[in-house]
Amino acid sequence: MPPVISLATVRQSSAAPAEFIPQPNHTSLRLGEHLLAAGSVKPEALERALADHARMEVRLGELLIAEGETTAEDVAEALCRQFGTGRADFAAYPPDPRLIDVLGARTCLKQGLLPWRRFAGATLIATSRPDRFEQLAPTLPADLTPAIMVICREDELQQALASCRSEVLARAAETRVPEQESCRAWLRAGPRAAVLIALAALALLAALAPLTVLGVLTLWALGWMLAGSLLKAAAALSQARALIRDRGAPPQAAPIIARLPRISILVPLFRESAIAPRLIARLSRLDYPRALLDICLVTEAGDDDTRAMLDATPLPPWMRRVTVPQGALRTKPRALNYALDFCRGSIVGIYDAEDAPAPDQLRKVVAHFHSCGPDVAVVQGVLDFYNPRANWLARCFSIEYAAWFRVVLPGLARLGVPVPLGGTTLFFRRRVLEDLGGWDAHNVTEDADLGLRLARHGYRTEFLDSVTEEEANCRAWPWVRQRSRWLKGYAMTWATHMRRPDLLLRQFGPLGFFGMQVLFLGTLTQFALMPLLWSFWLLPLGITHPLAQAVPAGGFVVLFALFIAAELVTFWVGAMGLSRAGKRGLIPWLPTLHLYFPLAAIASYKAVWEMAARPFFWDKTRHGLDGPDHGRTASARAHVRVAIARAGAVDVRQGAGRAARGSQPWAISASASWRRRASKASEM
Repeated sequence: MPPVISLATVRQSSAAPAEFIPQPNHTSLRLGEHLLAAGSVKPEALERALADHARMEVRLGELLIAEGETTAEDVAEALCRQFGTGRADFAAYPPDPRLIDVLGARTCLKQGLLPWRRFAGATLIATSRPDRFEQLAPTLPADLTPAIMVICREDELQQALASCRSEVLARAAETRVPEQESCRAWLRAGPRAAVLIALAALALLAALAPLTVLGVLTLWALGWMLAGSLLKAAAALSQARALIRDRGAPPQAAPIIARLPRISILVPLFRESAIAPRLIARLSRLDYPRALLDICLVTEAGDDDTRAMLDATPLPPWMRRVTVPQGALRTKPRALNYALDFCRGSIVGIYDAEDAPAPDQLRKVVAHFHSCGPDVAVVQGVLDFYNPRANWLARCFSIEYAAWFRVVLPGLARLGVPVPLGGTTLFFRRRVLEDLGGWDAHNVTEDADLGLRLARHGYRTEFLDSVTEEEANCRAWPWVRQRSRWLKGYAMTWATHMRRPDLLLRQFGPLGFFGMQVLFLGTLTQFALMPLLWSFWLLPLGITHPLAQAVPAGGFVVLFALFIAAELVTFWVGAMGLSRAGKRGLIPWLPTLHLYFPLAAIASYKAVWEMAARPFFWDKTRHGLDGPDHGRTASARAHVRVAIARAGAVDVRQGAGRAARGSQPWAISASASWRRRASKASEM
């Protein structure tokens, strides 16, 4: 057992502190040799791990742990012997928060260093990455020198930092984005008062000159309807041309990647006790090597139900929990910002609680990043639904998503228009994400805002031909609540980025600036003023319209031609998206979108009110209402989920090492038997 440096030992040996200072390791034994010498790993297992280690961005000890060939304790003890130092004992001697503050808690997490205690005029600094200590030591602040290295496990280091500096990390998570790029200016009363004043002024003008206001608003809505249809049609044409071109091109061979990167997946959970086990089973089907997979289940400190469910569910070794401390603000982007510092991967992905990603999705993400330039900062996957036929609302939602993620967004990206990202199945280059400050913790559509900020800083978004299925919100009032949050976030995002329209125009260019206005201001306008446009459909029924006298001769013919043209564009894009999604059976439902979108008008009025009353309120979308196992009893579902999780915790440890050595560099790292059992159990 390697020595544990403790304060008691220091006191007993204060006359000879030099014996506790790590001496040069003249034997230069590698970690594997120390593990072999201690009997902590078998020779054949070490040989296989060394071969895999050469093509993976992971430390040898972590690889052996992920493959179930040794334990984290054995690795820590071997590192102590290799580097001639001792273990940090945080349980007996908690870290000194003042020393942590000298380096900064976030820097500690990033560098894998924890200033632990002062000892004999030096600072004991715990690290889980001793191979980097010599490189980092010269960069330490003078207050922490001379530095003495001691060893700890990475989970010990992160738990110790979260325990004594959680409030500092939580505050940093709320303000990572620079204030000039954040919507937290709405914390002040001024912006909210401006919304109320604008609404009051509009109501006063409507009372004084109703026909004039009605006419102006109608023209305003018509203009944005026309602009939106033109932009949608341009995006569809661009996407159609690209698909035709790609269809004629020869298939490309899978790239050979010298060293596979580690991927961290953040899965924010809040009040998801019913769906969390199902999520674990779905994520267990991802076929990326387990040693390179770092899935963080991000929970809130006050969410006792979800945390209790995870406590009762054994997690595989490549899946862990990150608990976000309580605070005045509780939003998904705040949770993501907090968890970002705890990530281990160079690629950071996002999944939602109800997501069911394609098993080969991570392989495609890595291949895509490998083949594109460094200006591509994010890859967006396709979102679809696993319950498209639950009811009429689910069908319409599926049509909308098919058009949006398979046609409009990729088409806009090809045109060079900045695109609002989706909230899930996103994969970022971690370096870029950290440079931009992560997500705006106060924005309730942090994904759309981040898409614009990436474009403003010169980065591009590309789309991945890989599908993640999730649950369609197929209940009317939950749908309105969810859509109102999206529209409120769109409004706040537009207001934030339009503080300097001249700068925005220079950064986006004319087409990008126009596209941004259509996507945000135009969307808000069309939903809020939809009743004005729809009122003209009363004319064919013989009902007189208030603007009938103001419209010139032939005006209504032009007006209805515009309406029909807009509907045709919507049908065309919807049919194109459904065809690409393999859901042509939903095409007959396209005309019913005429009755679907008025729900968004209701959502827009709720959004406008909340911008003034509760700008940062996160209207939680409830999941698990209509999943694949809908209709089963809760006890039956819980039994299946726990069985899946237990099987995964055992089989993944046994099969990860064997499968990671497959013929492909991204070979499946869960055993075939586990995948069959997981698939069969989820279908019960």
